Amino acid sequence: MTREEFISILDKKGYSYKIQGDRIVVTHGGNVDLRDLTSLPSGTEFRNGGFVWLSYLTSLPPGVVFKNGGSVSLDALTSLPPDVVFENGGDVVLYALTSLPTGVEFMNIGDVYLNSLPSLPSGVVFKNGGYVDLDALTSLPPGVEFKNEGDVWLNSLTGDWFVEWKGNIEGIDSKRLLNLMIKQGVFER
Repeated sequence: MTREEFISILDKKGYSYKIQGDRIVVTHGGNVDLRDLTSLPSGTEFRNGGFVWLSYLTSLPPGVVFKNGGSVSLDALTSLPPDVVFENGGDVVLYALTSLPTGVEFMNIGDVYLNSLPSLPSGVVFKNGGYVDLDALTSLPPGVEFKNEGDVWLNSLTGDWFVEWKGNIEGIDSKRLLNLMIKQGVFER
C-alpha cells in the first residue's frame, strides 16, 4: 500500500494523523479500526489513544511502531520485521505468528499472545506488563528472557503455566527459575 492510499483511508475514516518526515503518525484520540487492510506503508506509527485493529494484515513493513493507548490486534500476521516496536498500552495479539526475528522486545503494558509460534530465536525479550502465551512452543533457546510481570504459558513444554509446573522449587521466583533453565539450555531440542 502506498502512503497516499493509506492517507486516503485515514481521511475517509476520520482518523487524525501527522506527517513527520517519512513517517505517518496516527494520532486519533480513540480506537483505530483498520481490520480490512491487508498491508501498510513503511514508517507507519500508531500513537492513537485506544486499540489498533489490523486483523487481516498479512505482512508488516519495516519501521512500524505501536505506541497506542490500547491493544494491537494482528490476528493474521505470520511473521514480523526485525524493527517492529510494541510499546502499546494493552495486549499484543499475534495468534497466527509462526516466526519471530531475533532481538524483538515486547514492552507493551498487557499480555502477549503467540499461540501458534513453534520456537523463539535467541535474543527475544519479554518486558510486557502481563502474561505471555506460548502455547505451541516446542523449544526455548538460551538468550530468550522473560522479564514480564505476568506468568508464562508453556503448555507444550511443561503442560501448564510455568508457575504451576510441578518442577518449580518452593520459595524461588518462577521466572528466575525459568530464565536460569533457559540459560542452561534445558528447553533446547
